[in-house]
Amino acid sequence: MIKVDGIGKQYNIAGARAIDLRSDIRSNIKRLVSRKKGTFWALQDISFQVSEGESLGIIGRNGAGKSTLLKILSRITYPTTGRFTIDGRLSSLLEVGTGFHSDLTGRENIYLNGTILGMRRHEVKRKFDEIVAFSGVEQFIDNPVKYYSSGQKVRLAFAVAAHLEPEVLIIDEVLAVGDVEFQRKCLGKMKDVASHGRTVLFVSHNMSAVNNLCDRCILLDMGRIEQIGPTREITRSYLSRNNDELAGSKDLDSLPEKQEQAARFKSIRLVNDAGETMEHAKITEQFHLELTHQVFSTGSKPQPVVLLFNSKGEQILTTYPGVGANIGHSPGIHTTRVTFPPDLLNSDTYYLTLWLVTWLPYKAHQVAENVLAFQILDDVASSTYPPSDRPLGGVIRPRLDWRVLS
Repeated sequence: MIKVDGIGKQYNIAGARAIDLRSDIRSNIKRLVSRKKGTFWALQDISFQVSEGESLGIIGRNGAGKSTLLKILSRITYPTTGRFTIDGRLSSLLEVGTGFHSDLTGRENIYLNGTILGMRRHEVKRKFDEIVAFSGVEQFIDNPVKYYSSGQKVRLAFAVAAHLEPEVLIIDEVLAVGDVEFQRKCLGKMKDVASHGRTVLFVSHNMSAVNNLCDRCILLDMGRIEQIGPTREITRSYLSRNNDELAGSKDLDSLPEKQEQAARFKSIRLVNDAGETMEHAKITEQFHLELTHQVFSTGSKPQPVVLLFNSKGEQILTTYPGVGANIGHSPGIHTTRVTFPPDLLNSDTYYLTLWLVTWLPYKAHQVAENVLAFQILDDVASSTYPPSDRPLGGVIRPRLDWRVLS
């Protein structure tokens, strides 16, 4: 269905223009009109093939070239080198509200998208009720899309992209905007699309979602394909190589910002009871996560959410303070702490994803994927320590109360 042969994408970089007011007017004019130029290769020598009915994951750090590749395949931008072919009708969801006309209603945008995909009106009408029901925006379907929240836009956009029977479905990591339950629905729908012989390309930082959906996976690094193969092998390799970089603590100021962002994370630390930064903890040891976030405006009431994944990319748990908890709502910088009790997690390497959300009404201010890694080490003094050299399976290893009754 998809054949990519030697694709590369080069961008021109313009240097900053500056004026030195102490110099004479003539030199200022020369400096104003001159600029230093350079080039930057976002992608280089990208080649792969995707078969009909296959789900391909694309992972990598921010700036690795994932979104650029999807924009090229969606024909939003052209490659500088190489070429690609896609057999069949393509539907893509790369950004919130992709393909929507903001002044048209949700109903009108559904029909507009169907027309763009080459569908007849009666074909779209046959799918209309299913699209609206999946999106959950029935109440607002006749309102202009410009009045939708980001969550409503991505719900409707995904429903349209997935239900209008594309042969190829391309999804970027915009699903992070939606709530957890909607993400489950989306993954289930993408599995259903693939099971009916259609092809899915999926970009995400959520390794659990990639593992559950994709047959094969591509790891991009600095614009090149570094690895391609079975999904679990590639995601495990990607996570393990980031252990040293992610361990202990992380300054989150460098993460991309949204426009008009009401709140964002500042940092995260793994600490012991004394407040000292640590990179690992024993199974029998209590430890804490310290999260610092900044609130920029009143009324947003943001809360941090922690998602924990194991080395296989499987999600272990989600924890947050609670809907009614007052966790750093006022403008300013706030630090919160979540405590993990001893004898909870099994020995493994764990990875943290952070959300900063307002619950009512729901709004995701920031999603920071795989920002911290730490290890839980076994302890020979633990009552749950395996009595043989055979490791104990399972993602948790709690010390439970055992009693002999007879």
